Amino acid sequence: MVCALGAAVCFGTASVLQAVAARAASQSAAGVSGVDTALFLRAVRQWRYMAGLGLDGVGFVLQIIALRHIPIYAVGAALAASLAVTAVVASRLLGTRLSRLEWGAVAVVCAGLLMLGLASGEEGHGTGSLLLKLGLLGVAALVLVVGAVAGRLPDGTRALVLGLAAGTGFGVVEVAVRLIDTVSLRELLNPALYALLLGGAAGFLLLTSALQRGSVTAATAGLVLGETVGPALVGVVCLGDRPREGLAWLAVTGFAVAVAGALALSRFGEPKES
Repeated sequence: MVCALGAAVCFGTASVLQAVAARAASQSAAGVSGVDTALFLRAVRQWRYMAGLGLDGVGFVLQIIALRHIPIYAVGAALAASLAVTAVVASRLLGTRLSRLEWGAVAVVCAGLLMLGLASGEEGHGTGSLLLKLGLLGVAALVLVVGAVAGRLPDGTRALVLGLAAGTGFGVVEVAVRLIDTVSLRELLNPALYALLLGGAAGFLLLTSALQRGSVTAATAGLVLGETVGPALVGVVCLGDRPREGLAWLAVTGFAVAVAGALALSRFGEPKES
């Protein structure tokens, strides 16, 4: 759980840096596309985006460690809490003001994570079927298709769809980590490995595009839902993730509270420069 929270700190801080870079890069954009690789290439030329990517790399390593030891639903809720980190960092570095309600939402996220930490058991021992691994790869490919189609939608709808698709891509990564046993040549035949790579790449591309235009709140809310609810269900149904004996109610409550608090802070998915 400490690693999951460390990943949330890294991702939350990175989002502040990357969002500023994405907005700056979009000023020279000529047109809008759901899968906008040109926007990504413009963004990575800025030091803020590169610093954010470095933090993302550290956060990803911590996320992998967490996923190998605790249930997916606990890791997913902790990652959603990165919005609370983003809100606090934005208030310090960018001068963004948090209302009392938003400070309350930060406290709600922390309370939800505390409940999850008390209720979470060990990770499930399910290895996942070949069908699940192929299904993950198919979902990762579908995320890219949805992203391409979303580029033609109106700004408001576009932001929500891109955010949800990006979150789904990151959710694929969460599940795929559990389906990869070891680092070996044999894993080159594992569809989950390619689902992880494709899902992660699609998530980054679509999230960068989602931050370019449209409703930041809608995009980030979609992101939170996409990377928490689906993976949590897969972990429980297919991989055997379970809470501590007799504490299922606390785990469900903690998950719902943490995600609800994160959604209340969704406008901080891309804070503006002051």
